Amino acid sequence: MTSVAIGEVVRELRRARGWSQGRLASEINDAFATSLTREYVSGWERGKVRPGPFYVRCLSSVLDVPPAVLEQETARQDLALQGLTGGVATASVAPQLAADLLAVGFTARLRGGPSPQEWEEKLTAYGADYMSLGAADIQRRAAHDLMVVQQQLDDDRMWSVAARLMTLYATTFTWPDQAKAVAWFRMAAEAADRSDDVRTRVWTRGRAALTLGYGGKGLGYATVLADQAMAISDKPSAGLLNATLGKAYALALQGDKATALDLADRARRVFDASGPSTQVSDYAVAHWRLNGFLSLLSARLGDEDRAVRAQEAARRELPASLPRFATHLDMHTALMLTRSGDKAGGHAHARATLDALPREKHCGTLRMLLEEIEA
Repeated sequence: MTSVAIGEVVRELRRARGWSQGRLASEINDAFATSLTREYVSGWERGKVRPGPFYVRCLSSVLDVPPAVLEQETARQDLALQGLTGGVATASVAPQLAADLLAVGFTARLRGGPSPQEWEEKLTAYGADYMSLGAADIQRRAAHDLMVVQQQLDDDRMWSVAARLMTLYATTFTWPDQAKAVAWFRMAAEAADRSDDVRTRVWTRGRAALTLGYGGKGLGYATVLADQAMAISDKPSAGLLNATLGKAYALALQGDKATALDLADRARRVFDASGPSTQVSDYAVAHWRLNGFLSLLSARLGDEDRAVRAQEAARRELPASLPRFATHLDMHTALMLTRSGDKAGGHAHARATLDALPREKHCGTLRMLLEEIEA
């Protein structure tokens, strides 16, 4: 990552907290007994100087993002110039598969790829498949399709397709690769902005905030994305609902219970105004899914009564064909056990719950919940 790119991340996260450059310097000085100046922070943000490893750790701590997010080499490179050889092909897959993906991309450029309507149908299928398939299956398919769509970015509509597909791809990463997920979420937001489609811009940011907040990782950036989504449009939508809940999760883990509860109430109003969906899709929020989201939030806030009521309501409507989401509810129970003081019982329940789910159904957020419970 260039020093300019790091500076942009620092500026975004600082502004999300309402801090001045001087305040950020003071926070680092107080936490790490340093003598950092406002001018030095300004230099970082303007790309005049790059923070060294020590200050990357300091920034990571006070801004509440993983160090690797600040160090990620491809976080801000232009998608149209970078290509997936710097993201998917070399970082996440074997050399032979990388070669295959490159061939797919060039073939699409030479011969043409799916039409915009066909891409919309693909995305609809992804939304349904996300609910039942495991992260590994989705990631392999999305990597292939990203290589194709990258060669078709000739108009606003295709940037919208790319943004939603990139967001989906980012959700498949587990915590050890969370810096990659954040980098992809950032690029998805940029791609959405190029589409100039308000719903896409809100949805990509809201879905990213929900993933990070639910998983309890990258909370600083989850808040940034949520605030951006809410600033773009306050029109009720699945994207706005995701953003509101994502920020509520982040604040609950940061100890701001009052604001988290206020956001939970706001999320219910957004849900009621946008209308509950009967679709089984990642692009829709049915009653059972909303209650599942509220179950985790209540568990994190230590409100066992609300958590249990939300879980029971979710289980009444949860389709039997979606065992992964039943596992999520059981993990919320494990979290409540741990927070109530029964750490051994909570850990055992979480492990048994996850072991009972076929490995091919696993996803990154379940693994992150396990880490939160065992921590």
